[in-house]
Amino acid sequence: MKLGLHLGYWGAGNDAQNIVLAKEADSLGYDIVWTSEAYGSDAATVAAWVAAHTSRVDIGSGVFQIPGRTPANTAMTAATLDTLSGGRFRLGLGLSGPQVSEGWHGVKFDQPMQRTREYVEIVRKALAREKVEFQGDCFTLPLPDGQGKALTLTIHPVREHLPIYLAGIGPKSLELVGEIADGWMSIQFSPEHADQTLGVVTAARLRAGKSMNNFEVVATTSVVFGDDLEACADALRPGSALYIGGMGSRSMNFYNQNVQRMGFEQAAKDVQDRYLARDYVGAQAALPFALLDQISLIGTPARVADRLQAYHEVGVTNLTFTAGGNTIDERIASVRTMAEVLDMSGCAS
Repeated sequence: MKLGLHLGYWGAGNDAQNIVLAKEADSLGYDIVWTSEAYGSDAATVAAWVAAHTSRVDIGSGVFQIPGRTPANTAMTAATLDTLSGGRFRLGLGLSGPQVSEGWHGVKFDQPMQRTREYVEIVRKALAREKVEFQGDCFTLPLPDGQGKALTLTIHPVREHLPIYLAGIGPKSLELVGEIADGWMSIQFSPEHADQTLGVVTAARLRAGKSMNNFEVVATTSVVFGDDLEACADALRPGSALYIGGMGSRSMNFYNQNVQRMGFEQAAKDVQDRYLARDYVGAQAALPFALLDQISLIGTPARVADRLQAYHEVGVTNLTFTAGGNTIDERIASVRTMAEVLDMSGCAS
């Protein structure tokens, strides 16, 4: 198992800190640094900035929003980032949700699985520098009855095969991940429920005639070190309440639905009810400690090291985390401690 560092969103006053953390991960031999986007900072620009300030660590989009870019534009961006970084870019893609897709990008959130399937096929075709011609349910290239022509990407990515990761939470999306992706970017990953998530990915991959060899399983989580477990969990409550309670509509919140599948149905309902009523403190308080403990890494380094073994045993190949802490020194300490903890766990690869 290898380590990844997730920088989260840019522009929240943490820009300078994030570059420091990325450099620290680079010097410590981390596998990858991920950037993300929602409806603020974009992941591509930040990835280029991080690549310019590092020399060895890979840089990944975690994730580019599919409705925010055409497949061809994504291929151009990925190829450019790969060349600028000297072959260190990995492409992570995700659909986002209907609120962002339709409200921010103006793209109808329909046929999500088919749209993703076609999108990835076009991106791969472009990155392989094939002439891009495609006839699908969601995409048609070139447009018919016009002056468009099939074109070929004019630049060469450094790597012959640039890996594509897909974010997925629900059963259908997990099946698609296993079928067409080079890796899975998970969120709210729980080793105790890996049969419901990674098991679905694995089964779909085997049905497609593919093995899990060289398939990357990225477990994205948060890390808070400390002796007081309740205090560590409390540090994670604001972010977790936002995702489970307010990231999406009442009827379509993928993170809330995922928590329900994990067996926390009533808690998921309570958190969402309170969050949508703007009782944010109450929403945070409604999060069970057991849930936060399952989907995060908290406690002493020894406790976290033991927990890493559970991730390793179920097949996680990359443990990607957000470094907790109120100051830059605390966040740097988290990055350094995680490198030590991985060695302590005996799970390093």
